[in-house]
Amino acid sequence: EIAGKIYTPQEISAKVLMKLKEDAEAFLGESVVDAVITVPAYFNDAQRKATKEAGTIAGLNVLRIINEPTSAALAYGLDKKDSEKIVVYDLGGGTFDVTVLETGDNVVEVLATGGNAFLGGDDFDNKLIDFLANEFKDETGIDLKNDVMALQRLKEAAENAKKELSSANETEINLPFITADASGPKHLVKKLTRAKFEGMI
Repeated sequence: EIAGKIYTPQEISAKVLMKLKEDAEAFLGESVVDAVITVPAYFNDAQRKATKEAGTIAGLNVLRIINEPTSAALAYGLDKKDSEKIVVYDLGGGTFDVTVLETGDNVVEVLATGGNAFLGGDDFDNKLIDFLANEFKDETGIDLKNDVMALQRLKEAAENAKKELSSANETEINLPFITADASGPKHLVKKLTRAKFEGMI
């Protein structure tokens, strides 16, 4: 409900698709009518139909709804003539999907798909948040999880550290004035290696 009006999920999705349509038209300099929309591999038939409906509400002629891993395979292998099997890993913020596909002769066939709708980057962030909060509590006796502002700063720092460790072997988490007690302000400064982080997950 927004300003007294109730919106369906399809109407909200349609707003996003309308904006994407407008952006595509501005970039291309021409009208966009037809669309292929990708959805997570775990979407059921009702979710796929709702997504197609959102596209129609947005003014699009939805040609197909395809799995996100299939679209990745299309981008990777459509021009390849030789038949080969590929695995597409899709690790999102809250989900993890694996799809095995066969490509060749301008055809992509999904052989198998599976995943976990409750595993993703957020879980890795939470492991790091727990580690940092526990280390800080061991050092200072203060539980940062009881402080909403400190916890938010921890979440942001954990996500940034995770991203940095994708390309670096070590990062430093530096949160000055994270909290305070009777003795004064407290700072959280912690070096974290990729190996240590990988050991957590």
